[in-house]
Amino acid sequence: MRPTLLCSIVMVSVSMGTAAHGQIKAQPPKSRVTPPWDKGIQAISRDSFYNAIACGKQGGANPPCVFWDTGLCKNTDFTLAVYTPYKQVAYEVWQAVQKKQEPPTPSYADAQRTRITVGVTPAAGAKNPITGVTISRGGRVVKPVTQSLESGGGGKFIFDFAPFAPTEDITIELAGKVRTLKCAVDKAVLATFR
Repeated sequence: MRPTLLCSIVMVSVSMGTAAHGQIKAQPPKSRVTPPWDKGIQAISRDSFYNAIACGKQGGANPPCVFWDTGLCKNTDFTLAVYTPYKQVAYEVWQAVQKKQEPPTPSYADAQRTRITVGVTPAAGAKNPITGVTISRGGRVVKPVTQSLESGGGGKFIFDFAPFAPTEDITIELAGKVRTLKCAVDKAVLATFR
């Protein structure tokens, strides 16, 4: 059985003072993800570094091990992209393979300095600019270490690794000016994040 990502969207209408509740289910990549990974997002290690290099060498237009976050918490307001140390290494190798160049050995030291960035872009036609992203786990709300909001309604939110540890379910809260969306992610799905 493949893990699924369940996103529950809670929309709060600021102007009308009412709430509408709905749930959506985002799917992990449809094709088999290789090389396998079940450790979740973590600081770069020897294992994750070489696993990421192998991932990037696969090539192809959209390898699911590189772009595992495609469709993450899919909704009509925001598109999410998650940048991690693993993705940094895999993406650098993948780009070279795409250009038919010799795959590089990315900088291990640069990957060690990389944290988790949740990038939020407004979906086409959306009118709900992002104002903040938090993560709830175990009854605690974790705010990003740093954030930057962009003039186009998106932003970048940088987190440490602990909020994404695959030890318990989390909720990613996307606060917009018009409504807030909540995306529930179970720990089995967190373990597939890279």
